[in-house]
Amino acid sequence: MSKLGDLGARLHRGEVGYDFIGNRKIWYGLSVLITITAIVALAVRGLNMGIEFQGGAVFTTPKTDVTVSQAQEYAEEASGHDAIVQQLGNGSLRIQVGGLDTAQSDQVRAELAKDLNVTEDKIAAELVGPSWGEQIANKAWTGLGVFMILVVIYLAIAFEWRMAVAALIALIHDLTITVGIYSLVGFEVTVGTVIGLLTILGYSLYDTVVVFDSLKESTKDITKQTRFTYSELANRSINGTLVRSINTTVVALLPVAGLLFIGGGVLGAGMLNDISLSLFVGLAAGAYSSIFIATPLVADLKERDPAIKALNKRVLAKRATAKGESADGTDAFADGPEAAVVGPRSGRRGRAQEHRG
Repeated sequence: MSKLGDLGARLHRGEVGYDFIGNRKIWYGLSVLITITAIVALAVRGLNMGIEFQGGAVFTTPKTDVTVSQAQEYAEEASGHDAIVQQLGNGSLRIQVGGLDTAQSDQVRAELAKDLNVTEDKIAAELVGPSWGEQIANKAWTGLGVFMILVVIYLAIAFEWRMAVAALIALIHDLTITVGIYSLVGFEVTVGTVIGLLTILGYSLYDTVVVFDSLKESTKDITKQTRFTYSELANRSINGTLVRSINTTVVALLPVAGLLFIGGGVLGAGMLNDISLSLFVGLAAGAYSSIFIATPLVADLKERDPAIKALNKRVLAKRATAKGESADGTDAFADGPEAAVVGPRSGRRGRAQEHRG
Protein backbone atom coordinates (compact mmCIF):
# COMPACT_ATOMS: atom_id res chain seq x y z
CA MET A 1 0.00 0.00 0.00
CA SER A 2 1.28 3.49 -0.82
CA LYS A 3 2.26 5.84 1.96
CA LEU A 4 -0.71 8.11 1.19
CA GLY A 5 -3.05 5.13 1.13
CA ASP A 6 -1.64 3.87 4.42
CA LEU A 7 -2.07 7.32 5.94
CA GLY A 8 -5.67 7.42 4.72
CA ALA A 9 -6.38 4.04 6.32
CA ARG A 10 -4.82 5.13 9.63
CA LEU A 11 -6.81 8.37 9.55
CA HIS A 12 -10.00 6.42 8.87
CA ARG A 13 -9.33 4.10 11.82
CA GLY A 14 -8.60 7.06 14.09
CA GLU A 15 -5.02 5.99 14.81
CA VAL A 16 -3.64 9.39 13.80
CA GLY A 17 -5.27 12.71 13.06
CA TYR A 18 -5.37 16.45 13.44
CA ASP A 19 -7.70 18.14 15.91
CA PHE A 20 -9.71 20.26 13.45
CA ILE A 21 -12.55 20.86 15.89
CA GLY A 22 -10.31 21.77 18.82
CA ASN A 23 -8.43 24.32 16.70
CA ARG A 24 -11.50 25.65 14.93
CA LYS A 25 -11.12 29.17 16.32
CA ILE A 26 -7.82 29.51 14.44
CA TRP A 27 -9.51 28.64 11.15
CA TYR A 28 -12.55 30.79 11.94
CA GLY A 29 -10.20 33.73 12.53
CA LEU A 30 -8.33 33.05 9.29
CA SER A 31 -11.58 32.88 7.33
CA VAL A 32 -12.84 36.10 8.90
CA LEU A 33 -9.56 37.82 7.97
CA ILE A 34 -9.74 36.59 4.37
CA THR A 35 -13.41 37.55 4.09
CA ILE A 36 -12.78 41.06 5.45
CA THR A 37 -9.91 41.48 2.97
CA ALA A 38 -12.21 40.42 0.13
CA ILE A 39 -14.97 42.82 1.22
CA VAL A 40 -12.51 45.72 1.56
CA ALA A 41 -11.12 44.96 -1.90
CA LEU A 42 -14.62 45.00 -3.34
CA ALA A 43 -15.44 48.28 -1.60
CA VAL A 44 -12.19 50.01 -2.61
CA ARG A 45 -11.35 48.57 -6.02
CA GLY A 46 -14.66 47.14 -7.12
CA LEU A 47 -14.93 44.63 -9.97
CA ASN A 48 -13.61 45.02 -13.48
CA MET A 49 -16.90 44.37 -15.24
CA GLY A 50 -16.71 43.19 -18.84
CA ILE A 51 -18.58 44.79 -21.68
CA GLU A 52 -21.21 42.07 -21.39
CA PHE A 53 -22.38 43.87 -18.26
CA GLN A 54 -21.56 47.51 -18.95
CA GLY A 55 -22.00 47.59 -22.73
CA GLY A 56 -19.47 48.51 -25.40
CA ALA A 57 -17.68 47.08 -28.39
CA VAL A 58 -15.21 44.27 -29.04
CA PHE A 59 -12.78 44.56 -31.95
CA THR A 60 -10.82 41.56 -33.20
CA THR A 61 -7.86 42.40 -35.42
CA PRO A 62 -5.99 40.16 -37.87
CA LYS A 63 -2.49 38.96 -37.01
CA THR A 64 -0.35 42.00 -36.34
CA ASP A 65 3.08 43.05 -35.04
CA VAL A 66 1.54 45.83 -32.95
CA THR A 67 2.12 45.23 -29.24
CA VAL A 68 -0.63 45.05 -26.65
CA SER A 69 0.41 48.36 -25.07
CA GLN A 70 0.47 50.11 -28.45
CA ALA A 71 -2.94 48.77 -29.39
CA GLN A 72 -4.32 49.87 -26.02
CA GLU A 73 -2.97 53.37 -26.62
CA TYR A 74 -4.49 53.49 -30.12
CA ALA A 75 -7.90 52.30 -28.86
CA GLU A 76 -8.02 54.78 -25.97
CA GLU A 77 -7.04 57.69 -28.20
CA ALA A 78 -9.66 56.75 -30.78
CA SER A 79 -12.50 56.16 -28.29
CA GLY A 80 -11.72 58.38 -25.31
CA HIS A 81 -12.51 55.40 -23.05
CA ASP A 82 -10.38 52.84 -21.22
CA ALA A 83 -9.55 49.82 -23.34
CA ILE A 84 -8.64 46.23 -22.51
CA VAL A 85 -6.40 44.48 -25.03
CA GLN A 86 -5.58 40.78 -25.10
CA GLN A 87 -3.28 39.00 -27.51
CA LEU A 88 -4.80 35.80 -28.86
CA GLY A 89 -2.96 32.61 -29.69
CA ASN A 90 -2.84 33.27 -33.45
CA GLY A 91 -1.19 36.68 -33.02
CA SER A 92 -4.36 38.70 -33.42
CA LEU A 93 -5.64 41.18 -30.82
CA ARG A 94 -8.93 41.41 -28.97
CA ILE A 95 -9.71 45.00 -28.03
CA GLN A 96 -12.59 45.80 -25.67
CA VAL A 97 -13.87 49.33 -25.22
CA GLY A 98 -16.79 50.06 -22.93
CA GLY A 99 -19.47 52.72 -23.27
CA LEU A 100 -19.67 52.86 -27.09
CA ASP A 101 -22.78 53.07 -29.23
CA THR A 102 -23.08 51.99 -32.88
CA ALA A 103 -21.84 55.27 -34.39
CA GLN A 104 -18.91 55.52 -32.00
CA SER A 105 -18.03 51.89 -32.65
CA ASP A 106 -17.80 52.49 -36.41
CA GLN A 107 -15.60 55.53 -35.84
CA VAL A 108 -13.23 53.66 -33.50
CA ARG A 109 -13.04 50.76 -35.95
CA ALA A 110 -11.99 53.11 -38.74
CA GLU A 111 -9.32 54.75 -36.56
CA LEU A 112 -7.95 51.39 -35.48
CA ALA A 113 -7.71 50.27 -39.11
CA LYS A 114 -5.55 53.31 -39.89
CA ASP A 115 -3.33 52.84 -36.84
CA LEU A 116 -2.83 49.14 -37.50
CA ASN A 117 -2.36 49.69 -41.22
CA VAL A 118 -5.06 47.23 -42.27
CA THR A 119 -8.30 47.59 -44.19
CA GLU A 120 -11.38 48.33 -42.10
CA ASP A 121 -13.21 45.18 -43.20
CA LYS A 122 -10.47 42.99 -41.65
CA ILE A 123 -11.33 44.23 -38.15
CA ALA A 124 -14.34 42.38 -36.77
CA ALA A 125 -16.56 44.50 -34.52
CA GLU A 126 -19.18 43.28 -32.07
CA LEU A 127 -21.45 45.69 -30.22
CA VAL A 128 -22.96 44.71 -26.88
CA GLY A 129 -25.74 46.69 -25.23
CA PRO A 130 -25.79 47.17 -21.43
CA SER A 131 -29.35 45.86 -21.19
CA TRP A 132 -28.19 42.41 -22.32
CA GLY A 133 -25.59 42.33 -19.57
CA GLU A 134 -28.17 43.40 -17.02
CA GLN A 135 -30.41 40.51 -18.06
CA ILE A 136 -27.52 38.07 -17.71
CA ALA A 137 -26.67 39.43 -14.24
CA ASN A 138 -30.30 39.18 -13.09
CA LYS A 139 -30.56 35.60 -14.33
CA ALA A 140 -27.30 34.73 -12.57
CA TRP A 141 -28.55 36.15 -9.27
CA THR A 142 -31.84 34.28 -9.71
CA GLY A 143 -30.02 31.03 -10.45
CA LEU A 144 -27.77 31.54 -7.43
CA GLY A 145 -30.74 32.20 -5.15
CA VAL A 146 -32.66 29.14 -6.37
CA PHE A 147 -29.53 27.00 -5.95
CA MET A 148 -29.01 28.16 -2.36
CA ILE A 149 -32.64 27.49 -1.45
CA LEU A 150 -32.57 24.00 -2.97
CA VAL A 151 -29.30 23.22 -1.18
CA VAL A 152 -30.71 24.23 2.19
CA ILE A 153 -33.90 22.21 1.65
CA TYR A 154 -32.01 19.11 0.47
CA LEU A 155 -29.47 19.14 3.31
CA ALA A 156 -32.18 19.80 5.90
CA ILE A 157 -34.08 16.73 4.64
CA ALA A 158 -31.12 14.43 3.97
CA PHE A 159 -29.19 15.40 7.10
CA GLU A 160 -30.48 18.10 9.47
CA TRP A 161 -30.99 21.85 9.61
CA ARG A 162 -27.66 22.49 11.36
CA MET A 163 -25.78 20.95 8.47
CA ALA A 164 -27.86 22.96 6.02
CA VAL A 165 -26.96 26.20 7.81
CA ALA A 166 -23.27 25.27 7.97
CA ALA A 167 -23.18 24.36 4.26
CA LEU A 168 -24.89 27.64 3.33
CA ILE A 169 -22.34 29.64 5.33
CA ALA A 170 -19.51 27.69 3.68
CA LEU A 171 -20.91 28.40 0.20
CA ILE A 172 -21.22 32.13 0.91
CA HIS A 173 -17.67 32.01 2.31
CA ASP A 174 -16.38 30.44 -0.94
CA LEU A 175 -18.21 32.94 -3.17
CA THR A 176 -16.96 35.92 -1.16
CA ILE A 177 -13.34 34.78 -1.34
CA THR A 178 -13.55 34.09 -5.09
CA VAL A 179 -15.14 37.46 -5.88
CA GLY A 180 -12.61 39.19 -3.61
CA ILE A 181 -9.73 37.57 -5.50
CA TYR A 182 -11.21 38.87 -8.76
CA SER A 183 -11.26 42.35 -7.30
CA LEU A 184 -7.66 42.10 -6.04
CA VAL A 185 -6.11 40.79 -9.26
CA GLY A 186 -8.30 42.93 -11.52
CA PHE A 187 -9.44 40.10 -13.78
CA GLU A 188 -12.40 41.00 -15.95
CA VAL A 189 -15.80 39.72 -14.87
CA THR A 190 -17.53 38.19 -17.89
CA VAL A 191 -20.24 35.64 -18.58
CA GLY A 192 -17.50 33.02 -18.28
CA THR A 193 -16.82 34.22 -14.74
CA VAL A 194 -20.48 33.79 -13.82
CA ILE A 195 -20.43 30.26 -15.24
CA GLY A 196 -17.32 29.49 -13.22
CA LEU A 197 -18.84 30.86 -10.01
CA LEU A 198 -21.98 28.77 -10.41
CA THR A 199 -19.87 25.70 -11.20
CA ILE A 200 -17.72 25.91 -8.06
CA LEU A 201 -20.80 25.78 -5.85
CA GLY A 202 -21.35 22.18 -6.89
CA TYR A 203 -17.72 21.23 -6.21
CA SER A 204 -17.77 22.95 -2.83
CA LEU A 205 -21.00 21.26 -1.86
CA TYR A 206 -19.69 17.84 -2.94
CA ASP A 207 -16.76 17.91 -0.51
CA THR A 208 -19.01 19.16 2.28
CA VAL A 209 -21.62 16.45 1.73
CA VAL A 210 -18.93 13.73 1.79
CA VAL A 211 -17.85 14.81 5.28
CA PHE A 212 -21.46 15.28 6.42
CA ASP A 213 -22.37 11.78 5.26
CA SER A 214 -19.50 10.31 7.27
CA LEU A 215 -20.52 12.42 10.26
CA LYS A 216 -24.15 11.32 10.03
CA GLU A 217 -23.13 7.68 9.96
CA SER A 218 -20.68 7.96 12.88
CA THR A 219 -23.09 9.91 15.11
CA LYS A 220 -26.07 7.63 14.61
CA ASP A 221 -27.49 6.81 18.06
CA ILE A 222 -24.69 8.83 19.62
CA THR A 223 -26.59 9.41 22.86
CA LYS A 224 -26.69 5.66 23.54
CA GLN A 225 -22.93 5.50 24.16
CA THR A 226 -20.57 7.25 26.57
CA ARG A 227 -17.19 6.88 24.84
CA PHE A 228 -17.17 9.87 22.51
CA THR A 229 -18.48 13.42 22.46
CA TYR A 230 -20.08 14.79 19.31
CA SER A 231 -17.05 16.98 18.56
CA GLU A 232 -14.71 14.00 18.79
CA LEU A 233 -16.77 12.02 16.31
CA ALA A 234 -16.98 15.07 14.04
CA ASN A 235 -13.20 15.31 14.19
CA ARG A 236 -12.83 11.65 13.28
CA SER A 237 -15.21 12.14 10.35
CA ILE A 238 -13.06 14.96 8.94
CA ASN A 239 -9.84 12.97 9.39
CA GLY A 240 -11.45 9.85 7.92
CA THR A 241 -12.33 11.66 4.66
CA LEU A 242 -9.29 13.97 4.61
CA VAL A 243 -7.19 12.04 2.09
CA ARG A 244 -10.21 11.57 -0.16
CA SER A 245 -10.93 15.30 -0.09
CA ILE A 246 -7.29 16.13 -0.87
CA ASN A 247 -7.16 13.66 -3.75
CA THR A 248 -10.43 14.92 -5.23
CA THR A 249 -9.35 18.55 -4.97
CA VAL A 250 -5.89 17.98 -6.46
CA VAL A 251 -7.29 15.99 -9.39
CA ALA A 252 -9.84 18.74 -10.06
CA LEU A 253 -7.31 21.58 -9.67
CA LEU A 254 -4.68 20.18 -12.06
CA PRO A 255 -6.66 20.62 -15.32
CA VAL A 256 -8.02 23.95 -14.11
CA ALA A 257 -4.46 25.11 -13.36
CA GLY A 258 -3.55 24.06 -16.90
CA LEU A 259 -6.33 26.26 -18.26
CA LEU A 260 -5.33 29.19 -16.07
CA PHE A 261 -1.54 29.19 -16.34
CA ILE A 262 -1.00 27.58 -19.74
CA GLY A 263 -4.17 28.27 -21.68
CA GLY A 264 -4.68 31.75 -20.28
CA GLY A 265 -1.14 32.82 -19.43
CA VAL A 266 0.87 31.34 -22.30
CA LEU A 267 -1.66 31.17 -25.11
CA GLY A 268 -3.37 34.39 -24.11
CA ALA A 269 -6.90 33.02 -24.33
CA GLY A 270 -9.04 35.59 -22.56
CA MET A 271 -12.18 33.55 -21.95
CA LEU A 272 -10.10 30.76 -20.39
CA ASN A 273 -8.84 33.24 -17.78
CA ASP A 274 -12.38 34.29 -16.93
CA ILE A 275 -13.56 30.75 -16.28
CA SER A 276 -10.41 29.12 -14.94
CA LEU A 277 -9.58 31.72 -12.26
CA SER A 278 -13.02 31.43 -10.67
CA LEU A 279 -12.79 27.63 -10.83
CA PHE A 280 -9.26 27.51 -9.41
CA VAL A 281 -9.95 29.82 -6.47
CA GLY A 282 -13.40 28.37 -5.86
CA LEU A 283 -12.20 24.76 -5.80
CA ALA A 284 -9.43 25.55 -3.34
CA ALA A 285 -11.76 27.62 -1.15
CA GLY A 286 -14.42 24.90 -1.30
CA ALA A 287 -12.00 22.19 -0.13
CA TYR A 288 -10.82 24.47 2.67
CA SER A 289 -14.31 25.41 3.85
CA SER A 290 -15.65 21.83 3.83
CA ILE A 291 -12.86 20.75 6.19
CA PHE A 292 -12.11 23.80 8.32
CA ILE A 293 -15.44 25.66 8.34
CA ALA A 294 -18.55 23.57 7.58
CA THR A 295 -18.05 20.61 9.91
CA PRO A 296 -16.69 22.65 12.85
CA LEU A 297 -19.76 24.90 12.50
CA VAL A 298 -22.00 21.83 12.70
CA ALA A 299 -20.18 20.73 15.85
CA ASP A 300 -20.61 24.20 17.38
CA LEU A 301 -24.34 24.20 16.63
CA LYS A 302 -24.81 20.62 17.78
CA GLU A 303 -23.02 21.23 21.09
CA ARG A 304 -25.86 23.61 21.98
CA ASP A 305 -28.39 20.77 21.85
CA PRO A 306 -29.47 19.76 25.41
CA ALA A 307 -29.16 16.06 24.56
CA ILE A 308 -25.58 16.54 23.32
CA LYS A 309 -24.73 18.66 26.37
CA ALA A 310 -25.97 15.85 28.61
CA LEU A 311 -23.94 13.33 26.60
CA ASN A 312 -20.79 15.40 27.00
CA LYS A 313 -21.30 15.49 30.77
CA ARG A 314 -21.70 11.71 30.90
CA VAL A 315 -18.60 11.14 28.78
CA LEU A 316 -16.49 13.50 30.89
CA ALA A 317 -17.85 12.03 34.10
CA LYS A 318 -16.97 8.53 32.96
CA ARG A 319 -13.46 9.62 32.08
CA ALA A 320 -13.03 11.33 35.42
CA THR A 321 -14.14 8.13 37.13
CA ALA A 322 -11.78 6.10 34.96
CA LYS A 323 -8.85 8.30 35.94
CA GLY A 324 -9.73 7.80 39.58
CA GLU A 325 -9.86 4.01 39.17
CA SER A 326 -6.54 3.97 37.33
CA ALA A 327 -4.90 5.36 40.44
CA ASP A 328 -5.80 2.03 42.14
CA GLY A 329 -3.96 0.09 39.42
CA THR A 330 -6.98 -1.12 37.45
CA ASP A 331 -7.08 -0.97 33.64
CA ALA A 332 -9.46 1.96 33.47
CA PHE A 333 -8.73 2.70 29.80
CA ALA A 334 -10.05 -0.50 28.32
CA ASP A 335 -13.13 1.38 27.14
CA GLY A 336 -12.08 4.88 28.10
CA PRO A 337 -10.65 8.11 26.88
CA GLU A 338 -7.85 6.77 24.72
CA ALA A 339 -10.39 5.51 22.23
CA ALA A 340 -12.02 8.93 22.16
CA VAL A 341 -8.87 10.94 21.48
CA VAL A 342 -7.94 11.29 17.83
CA GLY A 343 -4.20 10.84 17.72
CA PRO A 344 -1.41 8.25 17.96
CA ARG A 345 -2.36 5.26 20.07
CA SER A 346 -0.01 2.96 21.94
CA GLY A 347 -0.62 -0.77 22.00
CA ARG A 348 -2.18 -2.72 24.84
CA ARG A 349 1.21 -3.99 25.91
CA GLY A 350 2.49 -0.44 26.31
CA ARG A 351 -0.55 0.51 28.41
CA ALA A 352 -0.17 -2.57 30.59
CA GLN A 353 3.46 -1.70 31.23
CA GLU A 354 2.47 1.85 32.15
CA HIS A 355 -0.15 0.58 34.61
CA ARG A 356 2.25 -1.89 36.17
CA GLY A 357 4.77 0.97 36.52
